[in-house]
Amino acid sequence: MSRKLLFAHLALLGANLIFGVNYVIAKGIMPNYLEPRAIIFIRVLGAAIIFWAIAMFSPKEKVERKDLIRIGWISFFGVALNQIMFFEGLNLTTPINSSIIMVSVPILVLIFSHFFIGDKLTKNKIIGILLGFAGAAYLILQGGKVSFESNTFVGNIFILINASSYALFIVLVKPLMAKYKPITIMKWVFLFGLIYVTPVSLNLVIGADYSAIPSNIWLSIVYVIIFTTVFAYLLNNYSLKTISPTVNSAYIYLQPFIASVVALSFGKDELTVQEVISALLIFIGVYYVSFKKNKLV
Repeated sequence: MSRKLLFAHLALLGANLIFGVNYVIAKGIMPNYLEPRAIIFIRVLGAAIIFWAIAMFSPKEKVERKDLIRIGWISFFGVALNQIMFFEGLNLTTPINSSIIMVSVPILVLIFSHFFIGDKLTKNKIIGILLGFAGAAYLILQGGKVSFESNTFVGNIFILINASSYALFIVLVKPLMAKYKPITIMKWVFLFGLIYVTPVSLNLVIGADYSAIPSNIWLSIVYVIIFTTVFAYLLNNYSLKTISPTVNSAYIYLQPFIASVVALSFGKDELTVQEVISALLIFIGVYYVSFKKNKLV
């Protein structure tokens, strides 16, 4: 493995470690202290400020007008639609339903990559994606059952829109990552994202009671902004300069496993045979997608 490829995989591992830990850290913020769209606004605003501040001290890079327009509508999928649909959907459905739908992202990326950017379908990619899905779904379902009650239907639809939106973002941003630096793409993605989320969230931000938020929750908010948004997005998009969207998305299957490991380390759970089986399926799936020599279908 080349050094460049190694760094891309390490970046992906780091991004998904951050996302996995985020399930535990961000759980207590919403809706007890802030409404979903309020935290989305704070998250996007904070990330936009940080990305533009970093860009000021980085080598200048001019973005072509046609690419800026493309970033504008890609940002709608990657920041506004996917985040709003996820948090609003989570309020209406169950965590189990949400988790199962979200691990469909690599499957959606595999399909979108084939049709939008001509990424070749291979036997190993398909096998790896299905193995990873089986492992992640098996792990998630240890916590409960999928609910098909009518009151969860709208929430399920929102989460499916979220998953499709994020998958589309990963695929469509790939060609731009080959042309520009990650920080250049991210500063514009979050600036456009801020424009999109402001009209639907500003009233909730203004009406929030910030004096009631304790210090530990503020630390969680800082984590969501700096790590889950800035670092994770940068690492994720850095990886797309070297590897395909399908390989990138396969690492999503590690997130429920990482969340379980974090829970274990804090004594909130105990290791089970089911978790070991799930982990094996996930890692074998990632291996098939990422490292095993591919044969075209």
